[in-house]
Amino acid sequence: MNAVKECEADRRSRPWRVVVAGGLVMGLALGVRHAQGIFLLPVTLDHGWPREAFGFALAVQNLVWGLAQPVTGMVADRFGSRRVVIGGLLCYAAGLLLMSRAPTPVAFTLSAGLCIGMGLSGTAFGTVYGALSRLVAPVQRSWALGMAGAVGGLGQFIVLPASQGLIASLGWAGALAALGLACALLLPCAKPLDDRPAAAPPGRQRLSSALREAFGHRGFWLLNLGFLACGFQLAFIAAHLPAYVLDRGLPARHAVAGLALVALANVAGTYVLGALGGRHRRKHLLAGVYLARSLAMAAFVLLPLSPWSLYAFCAVMGFLWLGTVPLTNGLVSQVFGVQYIATLFGFVFFGHQLGAFLGVWLGAAVFDATRSYDAIWLAGIGLGLLAALLHWPIDDRPLVRAAPAAA
Repeated sequence: MNAVKECEADRRSRPWRVVVAGGLVMGLALGVRHAQGIFLLPVTLDHGWPREAFGFALAVQNLVWGLAQPVTGMVADRFGSRRVVIGGLLCYAAGLLLMSRAPTPVAFTLSAGLCIGMGLSGTAFGTVYGALSRLVAPVQRSWALGMAGAVGGLGQFIVLPASQGLIASLGWAGALAALGLACALLLPCAKPLDDRPAAAPPGRQRLSSALREAFGHRGFWLLNLGFLACGFQLAFIAAHLPAYVLDRGLPARHAVAGLALVALANVAGTYVLGALGGRHRRKHLLAGVYLARSLAMAAFVLLPLSPWSLYAFCAVMGFLWLGTVPLTNGLVSQVFGVQYIATLFGFVFFGHQLGAFLGVWLGAAVFDATRSYDAIWLAGIGLGLLAALLHWPIDDRPLVRAAPAAA
């Protein structure tokens, strides 16, 4: 027993290693996803496809990511996050390579949608934040989640201009293949994320009991519904902002600069909001984020579009971009504990990805039908206001469980 405690203490005494490893994995995974919007026009114009073909593939990607996240969470909770991250990176690499060679919309959907969706479920928030929640001491948890998110945001900032440069030099297909190789090269980063318990703790809660407990908690459902707005807003903006800017007459370089600014501001925003989650009530911070996002989107749509209005919008949205994720993950662990954090966050994250599916797909479908994104901007604003209202009444008190009966 002493050896077990010493092992756990050693892992928790050096959090930087796991924070950086998790941040690098998450940064590349989310960076490639963040850059997918700049592939929309090259892919569709080269193949002669409508925008809905590309939008539907990315919508499926988000839905598959959400559906797979509870499953990969269960695997991570049972066998450790390291194995899940390895599988996720390999699946991501395969998806990008197949995406570069897809000859039809169906093949493109299977690669960009199914394969990359599965890859994201093993390399993004649910798995990485779940591992950090277990590997880092509780007093450092909010800092670790915020810092890993900041490292991930820095990765997003780097991947976006790198992808644009790869497209310019290798073409969009060569750029996707190069990004797939980068995913494979990050496999060593999975090693520090080994969060398997050295021994089963006494009185370990069963997964079935944890799921019944969560699904019977009103706040768990409110988090799901509120997170749907987050997914809708971010996926729509990431996938369609470059096309929206081009349609409104601004050169492509402004769209790329705007998305890069989102990623850069996200570095500061994720860290600041993650750290604030350790000092203030997370549900109130989440409500404030959703309200601020809706106000920023409304101002962007109503004001005349210019490079400076675009940059201002991207800076504000970037600061608010992924700060919801460490706050939501921290709220789940605060209420339900960390034993099944990857599984429970996976179910909450499904709400996020359902919203992302709707944001990406409806953005393309509505544009093809109306030649305008106005209705989707309005939907994103309304959902953000609703999410702010849903988070306020969440009961965020830690659950008190009865002690296990003596043997």
